[in-house]
Amino acid sequence: MSEDINSDRRRFFGTAAMTIAAAQFALSGSASAQSGKAKPAELPKIKPGTNTSFATLKQIEAGVLNVGYAEAGPAAGPPVILLHGWPYDIHAFVDVAPLLASAGYRVIVPYVRGYGTTRFLSSETVRNGQPAAIAVDTIALMDALKIERATLAGFDWGARTADIIAALWPERCKALVSVSGYLIGSQEAGKMPLPPKAELQWWYQYYFATERGRAGYEKYRHDFAKLIWQIASPKWDFDDATFDRSAAAFDNPDHVGIVVHNYRWRLGLAEGEAKYDDLEKRLAEAPGITVPTITMEGDANGAPHPDPSAYAKKFSGRYAHRTITGGIGHNLPQEAPQAFAEAVVDVAEI
Repeated sequence: MSEDINSDRRRFFGTAAMTIAAAQFALSGSASAQSGKAKPAELPKIKPGTNTSFATLKQIEAGVLNVGYAEAGPAAGPPVILLHGWPYDIHAFVDVAPLLASAGYRVIVPYVRGYGTTRFLSSETVRNGQPAAIAVDTIALMDALKIERATLAGFDWGARTADIIAALWPERCKALVSVSGYLIGSQEAGKMPLPPKAELQWWYQYYFATERGRAGYEKYRHDFAKLIWQIASPKWDFDDATFDRSAAAFDNPDHVGIVVHNYRWRLGLAEGEAKYDDLEKRLAEAPGITVPTITMEGDANGAPHPDPSAYAKKFSGRYAHRTITGGIGHNLPQEAPQAFAEAVVDVAEI
């Protein structure tokens, strides 16, 4: 499967700096330490699906959660946090993590609330799926792991989480890799109707808005998730074993509640928690992102996603966009792990 990179969307700032900046992003094989000191590294080549599991899985109390996460690489290495979306799990990064670990990075891959071995500490905590809450979970995890600043990289919900942290807490985000670019939204924006073909792509969101949809997802969550995988990545020929490894994460007792609340909240059909109101007000203003960023898109993404030209101006720091060709769909890290890992290494060098 080809993973050719088309990175000629928009370069960095100023004509005189363009060549230097492009060269920095083109460097493939060095990692930046937390001190900012570069360390040469060469990523080995990898075929998608080479790995099937993580060597180390851990648990840690962070905020309102006991978070399950995979860790790879040296504990003193520059930290990278890889964030998954729905309906996926940490296995989206099962090939990316060892690549980055081999380059000297400390790689953290957490299960989002409602997935895998992540659990709420209290039965009284609201099972809230709103984006601000999920972003705060990641900040709490960084605090628990004593990570002051990290490169954040993700797709789907994970890209949105990374975007939010980069926008609201830029001091915690060294650099950003975001599949499908700028995904920060708000309930107000969610009220705006789209053309019919665009609305059709969001069919599951409207399904989840009904109690029948909640019951249907509860009953058929594995079949539902597999259908989304097939629609979102129409050219990805994943096998049952690959899907089943991720689908096990959906057996989390809070999974359905978190997913349904997330999509209902987006449509203004469910309330969030008051403690996140100030954050949501700031996010509703569509804040810009100033940290060094690479956005990515697969050439066969069947999920709803904006055109890169629609969000390029939201990134005012050093920036590049990469379109990954060869039939790459929505789950870009798992379908094209080499390209994703190279983006993480390249953006961290800025």
